[in-house]
Amino acid sequence: IQAANMGISRDRCHKRRNTGGRMAQLRKKRKFELGRPASMTKLGPRRIHTVRTMGGNKKYRALRLDSGNFSWGSESQTRKTRIIDVIYNASNNELVRTKTLVKSAIVQIDSTPFRQWYEAHYATPLGRKKGVKLSKDDEDAINKQRSKKVMKKYEERKKVAKVEGPLEEQFSAGRVLAKIASKPGAHGRADGYVLEGKELDFYLKKMKSKKGK
Repeated sequence: IQAANMGISRDRCHKRRNTGGRMAQLRKKRKFELGRPASMTKLGPRRIHTVRTMGGNKKYRALRLDSGNFSWGSESQTRKTRIIDVIYNASNNELVRTKTLVKSAIVQIDSTPFRQWYEAHYATPLGRKKGVKLSKDDEDAINKQRSKKVMKKYEERKKVAKVEGPLEEQFSAGRVLAKIASKPGAHGRADGYVLEGKELDFYLKKMKSKKGK
C-alpha cells in the first residue's frame, strides 16, 4: 500500500463557506496553489538550499546560519558579525528554545566589529571597565600619537560620541541585542539592525517580564 503524499495547499476549495456550508470540489489541486514547509532556520554553520519557484525564480532556503550583516543606525555603520543566541520572539517562545532564526526575532550578536570601529573613529574607549589592560591594537587605536591637526579632528568627533546607557552596558558585556530584518527562509540571510532608544527599552522590558514569569 502506497501512502498518499499530502501536500501543503493554499487553495480555498477545501475550506467551508462563511455560512458553514461545504464548497463543491470543482477541480483538482493546481501547482500555483502549492505551499512549502517552513525552513525553520537554526543557529549553526551556514547551510543554504535553493528552491525553484514560480516563473523560474529562486528562493534561498537557509537551513542554518551563524552570522549576518547588522547595521548600527545612529552611527550609520554596518558590519558582518557573529550571531550568538536567539533571545526573544514575539510570536512563539518555542522558536527561542530551539534557536530558530526568523524575521523580527531578537538575537544577541558579537559587538567586537562595532566597538573596534567606534574606538578607531572617535579615539574613545567603549564599554571598557576601569583598570582593565588593553591589547596592543586597542591601545594604538585609542592612544596613538597624532599630529595637532588630526587631534583637533578627533576632539570635534568626541563631542558627538555619546552612546546611550543600556547600549553601553551591552558593549561592556561584548554582546548587543539586534533585530533580524531579512527573511532567512526566502533570502538565505540573517541581516538586521542593532536595537537602540525606545525600541531597545521596549524589548528589555518584555524580556524582563518574561523572566519574571
